[in-house]
Amino acid sequence: KVKGVEIGDRMGSEQIVPCGECRFCKEGNYGMCQRHWIYGFKKEVQGGFAQYMKFHHQGIHHKIPEALSLEQAALIEPFACAMHAVERAKIKHSDVVVISGLGAIGQGMVSVARMQQPKLLIGLDLRPHRLELAMKNGCDMVLNPAEVDVVEKIHELTDGYGCDAYIEASGSGVSVRQGFKALRFMGQYVQFGVFGNEISIDFNDVGDGKELNIAGAHLGPNCYDAVIQGMLNGTIHTDGVMTHSFKLSEWEKAFEVAEKDPMALKVMLIPD
Repeated sequence: KVKGVEIGDRMGSEQIVPCGECRFCKEGNYGMCQRHWIYGFKKEVQGGFAQYMKFHHQGIHHKIPEALSLEQAALIEPFACAMHAVERAKIKHSDVVVISGLGAIGQGMVSVARMQQPKLLIGLDLRPHRLELAMKNGCDMVLNPAEVDVVEKIHELTDGYGCDAYIEASGSGVSVRQGFKALRFMGQYVQFGVFGNEISIDFNDVGDGKELNIAGAHLGPNCYDAVIQGMLNGTIHTDGVMTHSFKLSEWEKAFEVAEKDPMALKVMLIPD
């Protein structure tokens, strides 16, 4: 009884399968659906590491334009996450914005943040090729924390105030502490990166010190159509982000490359 879809259509489904009934869904914040069914994480909605996949009837599905390559189609989901995180930063044209962590999603953040036309867009990463790609994607400046005192440099660039927005996309405790120090009073901090372990930070900077605004970012709600359009019109850059692809049967090798190859950004699995 599915309507509007034909056999042969290229389709993508958003990560979360919202119930449509909880308070968050009814408010339009379906990315925070209370039951939180996410493909691959709950038995009700199995994942996509298979030759075939079922899209749940309550899911949010999108047609993939033929003009997009397979690689671009596979980047819609991570770039939707990137767009949502940038939205949470509430960037203004007068802002100095820092994006820490320039992996695949960080590169997407650069493209999206660039469209907001901030005063200065700075990217941070430890890997030179990621810094180079971020410059191509829209950064005004990139810094390697292993080579430069990032906090000192940001204050130098902002007359001692600090950056207006800091988006954490690396999942590093060092990056979090760096961000708290780099932000100006009443600055905007966005946490997107995921941590392997608990981290410790001095929360005095949030209240008693700088009165920081902290926002989390999760999934990519209400961003898929905009990302697809951005890829089509060239404002969202994808070249060089999909660095490797493997057959599904080579998944072990794919995971090894994703985890250990310093040149890997996004690794794609193609069903056999």
